[in-house]
Amino acid sequence: MAWTYLFIAGLFEVVWAIGLKYTKGFTELFPSIVTVICMIASVLCLSVALKTIPVGTAYAIWTGIGATGTAIMGILLFKESTELLRIFCILFIVIGIVGLKLTSPN
Repeated sequence: MAWTYLFIAGLFEVVWAIGLKYTKGFTELFPSIVTVICMIASVLCLSVALKTIPVGTAYAIWTGIGATGTAIMGILLFKESTELLRIFCILFIVIGIVGLKLTSPN
């Protein structure tokens, strides 16, 4: 169950990171509220996952999911670069996430 919480924490991180763009410096009320709620939810889910998953593994996977998801959403929503080297780097993050999961004792 801890891995599920960690995955959900990562998804919330993607939502709040993308949400920051829509808050326009926290001047837009609804996006700001959603962003702050997702920030809190992300950290709460991470804290539950940390009860059983080692902190180094959990934190790296959490930020990896957030970085990968945010980069992909930036491409989809904001027409950010799809240069081959960029895609290759995102793939390396995914490989790192999978590697950490596979080598975790839990």
